[in-house]
Amino acid sequence: MQRRGLVLTSVAVAVLLPVSAAGQDAGGGLGLPLVDLSIRGAESNQEIAQSLQLVLLLSVLALAPSMLILTTSFLRIAIVFDFIKRALSLQQVPPNQVLMGIALILTLFIMWPTFDRIYRDAVQPFTAGELDTGELFERAEGPLRYFMFQQLGDDLDHVRLFMNLRRLPRPATRADVPTYVLVPAFILHELTVAFKIGILIFIPFVVIDLVVAATLVSMGIIVLPPMLISLPFKLMLFVLVDGWGLLTMEIVRSFA
Repeated sequence: MQRRGLVLTSVAVAVLLPVSAAGQDAGGGLGLPLVDLSIRGAESNQEIAQSLQLVLLLSVLALAPSMLILTTSFLRIAIVFDFIKRALSLQQVPPNQVLMGIALILTLFIMWPTFDRIYRDAVQPFTAGELDTGELFERAEGPLRYFMFQQLGDDLDHVRLFMNLRRLPRPATRADVPTYVLVPAFILHELTVAFKIGILIFIPFVVIDLVVAATLVSMGIIVLPPMLISLPFKLMLFVLVDGWGLLTMEIVRSFA
């Protein structure tokens, strides 16, 4: 219902905005200034290019959350936190919103040098009028590309995979790897690393589940679910070893 309401609202806005603009042009408006983003009234190719650049900039801002998830450390952190929640056999505690909030804070902590470099090299010159939109994107993607290549390290199998899928020639340097190839390669790498960390997290808790299940079977207690008994032991183990601190430390170190 909410999605249907958003669609109907968007359609209504798309229909009513031209009507409102026409009414104001006819002299029946409220005297408010209008911002015309259409290219029909453009008098030169430069104005058309500026309008298209503005539309492109707005599109990038709309896709910013997805870019934050897929091109930063957020993906690995979120998957690892979900693994630890499942390994502890927790259903509602902590809530997913809390875990995603912690993942976002850790992402800002890890990515702060990269974001600071983007702000100094791209955003500040752009706001000062020293760069156009194309140069803004070019300078902004540089630190992100460096971060993604830094995480890939010598493991360039996924880069080769997507280069072969696009039938591109073998790059001589990392600068020859297109960004649209680097991003999916980075995503697959992050998924692989996150699952490896998740497997290591699961091992001690699976051992506890097996020990508890074997003990209950040997005692002839078959009706009682083993997970109900193993949950307190897993929580005590996690708290005694300072699980959240160790997990956070290892996650941050994995991006070093």
